[in-house]
Amino acid sequence: MIGEDGKQMGILDTREAVTRAEAVELDLVEVSPDARPPVCKIMDYGKYKYEQSKRVKESRKKQHVMQLKEIRFKTPKITDHDLEYRAEQAREFLSSGNKVKVSVRFWGREMAHIELGQQRLDKMSKMLEDIATLEQTPKLEGRSMSLVLMPK
Repeated sequence: MIGEDGKQMGILDTREAVTRAEAVELDLVEVSPDARPPVCKIMDYGKYKYEQSKRVKESRKKQHVMQLKEIRFKTPKITDHDLEYRAEQAREFLSSGNKVKVSVRFWGREMAHIELGQQRLDKMSKMLEDIATLEQTPKLEGRSMSLVLMPK
């Protein structure tokens, strides 16, 4: 058993531990139930629960959930300026710690020239190779081709 001041009180009977906790108007809390004998501490249980919830909230603040952001080209005939603009958007997403999926949509007869979309995606990945690594190589899925970039 551990007292309210943090000092070891030794091994005590449960009834005696409860009476000591009631004498100082605090609670007897089982801190380590798996230990033999179980470890109990005299403390204010409400305050203990409050501090635990504060620690959990603080740890959630420090976490960053990685999201998958998507940038789409409506056609593989996108101009170089538009490609650079989209690359800057992707750079912002990557710098904030998110993955980026870049996809090109093929319409009608554009399916005959899949290599144009492949070239555009390769150019995009080369523009961002300083800040990102290629997680998924360009692959064709129906009428669209996409790749996934992950921040370094």
